[in-house]
Amino acid sequence: MRGHTEYYHNLLSARQCSGITVKHDGNFGKGVYATMDFKEGGLVLKDHMLVGAQHSFNKIDCFVCSFCFRFIGSIELQIGRRLYLQELRANEGHGCDVGNFSGSSKGCHEMDSSDEEESTEQFGSGSSKTKVPLPEGVVESLMNGQLILPYSEKFSLPPAVPCPGGCGEAYYCSTSCAEADWESSHSLLCTGEGSDTAPRGALLKFIKHANETNDIFLLAAKAISSTILRYRRIKANCLEEQVKYETSCDPNQCNLSLLLEAWRPISMGHKKRWWDCIALPDDIDSSDEASFRMQIKELAFESLQLLKTAIFDKECEPLFSLEIYGHIIGMFELNNLDLVVASPVEDYFLYIDDMTDPDKEEAEKITQPILDALGEDYSICCQGTAFFPLQSCMNHSCCPNAKAFKRDEDRDGQATIIALRSICKGEEITISYVDEDLPFEERQASLADYGFRCRCPKCIEEEP
Repeated sequence: MRGHTEYYHNLLSARQCSGITVKHDGNFGKGVYATMDFKEGGLVLKDHMLVGAQHSFNKIDCFVCSFCFRFIGSIELQIGRRLYLQELRANEGHGCDVGNFSGSSKGCHEMDSSDEEESTEQFGSGSSKTKVPLPEGVVESLMNGQLILPYSEKFSLPPAVPCPGGCGEAYYCSTSCAEADWESSHSLLCTGEGSDTAPRGALLKFIKHANETNDIFLLAAKAISSTILRYRRIKANCLEEQVKYETSCDPNQCNLSLLLEAWRPISMGHKKRWWDCIALPDDIDSSDEASFRMQIKELAFESLQLLKTAIFDKECEPLFSLEIYGHIIGMFELNNLDLVVASPVEDYFLYIDDMTDPDKEEAEKITQPILDALGEDYSICCQGTAFFPLQSCMNHSCCPNAKAFKRDEDRDGQATIIALRSICKGEEITISYVDEDLPFEERQASLADYGFRCRCPKCIEEEP
């Protein structure tokens, strides 16, 4: 328990998070508590992800930094690239690989598009379900920068920085993000010629398997890779200290101690094994539950064997057990927060729509055909899954005092938590894991997947 307290104290200090603390409660485990008063609508927390990934199926629609998930390139590149890849996917058939961008068969964590639909209705023919192809050469001109859209300079994006390993899959908003991702996990998962990963073929097989089955395996691979690299850094520092002070220790005991230290950030979040906590799909009968969970376990085993072939490290062998792999994936299943970043493409078209004639009429001569080509879903946000170490400590309530909410200025993948009402110093900060507007029984059924029965004031009042 003391180790948990120390870890979160250091984490809050390192991130300069004022106003909150993480404490343990005998009934509910760890929770987040206010150390100051928060006003309604006030920012409670911006939480950096420990590990996160964009959904495979979303990579066609959104070109973002692989580390912070900020949109990159330009408005023109975002639109041109999306139209090009969508056409390529349509020609090759849905679900097929499109270069480095694979469509996931899972289709999980789909976003509620009601807000997008509401905004697209403002654009007349741009809302049509029938997409109108652009003249030949326009998409290419958008991608290579020859065609500059009117007023797009008002929505400038950071230029795309390629992966230093040359994989062609990862791009970044800056060299600092590229370096941070490389040091964090990507150096072990890069399939480029400049990477140190010897069995590139095995890694490509692992990625293909994840894209075809469940891209949550890509997150698990990031978690293991980051632990291995963290272990290597800690060990290097330890060896330097031994040389400096002329000390020594038993290598096996020392290595295990260092691995446990490297594993600590992940260990704070993992709970149940994936095949034990995954929700039973609606089309699976309860009589088939045991068989379903066994299939999920076998799927995880297949993924782990592929990953083990690609990046196995003998000194980190415990990380490659099926038990640990199941717990890591279970952590994402139970503790994840959807990674969502609003698209600047929507802001751009809204800006054009808000203009007045004659400027608007002149601009729409160029933008309207592009809007027609994009169709109804002209703007799709970046979607993914991430684990946030502080947000994951927040307990559930069906009458929460805070929620995850992206403000206009929040343009990266950090989790943003704001106060739904005034929060007093010493009060626990809670969020809702489910739609709190659902009827009592439906809320309880949804929460059962998390392994508890809610006893918040709202549930106590509504319980039959």
